[in-house]
Amino acid sequence: MTAHHSNLPEERFLTGLTALVTGGCSGIGLATAHKLASFGAAIAVGSRIESRDKNQISDVRSQLLKYGQDVCLGHLDVRDSDSIDSFIAQTRAELGTIDILINCAGITAEQGVVGHSETLWHDVLETNLSGPFRLIRSVLPDMIEHGWGRIVNIGSTAATVGWKDNPAYCASKAGLLGLTRCVALEGAPHGVSCVMISPTWVDTKLMRDDVEQIAKREERGRSTTQIIDEIIVQNPQNRLIQPDEIASTVIFLCREDALGLSMNNIQITGGALW
Repeated sequence: MTAHHSNLPEERFLTGLTALVTGGCSGIGLATAHKLASFGAAIAVGSRIESRDKNQISDVRSQLLKYGQDVCLGHLDVRDSDSIDSFIAQTRAELGTIDILINCAGITAEQGVVGHSETLWHDVLETNLSGPFRLIRSVLPDMIEHGWGRIVNIGSTAATVGWKDNPAYCASKAGLLGLTRCVALEGAPHGVSCVMISPTWVDTKLMRDDVEQIAKREERGRSTTQIIDEIIVQNPQNRLIQPDEIASTVIFLCREDALGLSMNNIQITGGALW
């Protein structure tokens, strides 16, 4: 099956397609939702919604509606199969078949193996690895049946480089890379690609929250700002990667001429190893 957007103008080549973005109310997820909508896709944004987040949800909806596409927002806890089933059913009812899945939801925690609780370990793995597995398991059959689909998993350099106080995060991202490769092979005969994007430090709230954890745990007495400044200096480009850069790569991976990149781990690092 040929993708719906093959003969559309370049600036709206995703018109007629539906994209689901997890963790889409902030950071990389929100930047990606904006990009997808700007190129014509209908957008489903799933996020863990607490009562205090209602104003943020309303704001995100308003932001995305300005592109003129249909928007579906709802509570999505990727650790919970029932929550996933409910949100996917909502998306299909409001927007139709899901053609593009972007797994952005993720958490991290600064804690070495010594003293690492089972609860924290499972929370990170359930969010970063089992969650994407559950979403993919739900949407892949339709993609295979329709002969077209794009799955992008947001990973990290942590998939291939260790960090002494991030065993759960590193394990989850390494596992996500393995999952990506298996899904890519399963979808390959059917026009479905699966790719992982692995950035270094990205300028998001998640990144700054993590740095705050580092500052609290270490004995050197550095402030959050000092640690971020050191991270910037350690990057060969002397900067933090921006969420929009990740989102732009997602858009490229949705193109017809990106199908051959399936199974890849695309690192966006500015030359940094971590």
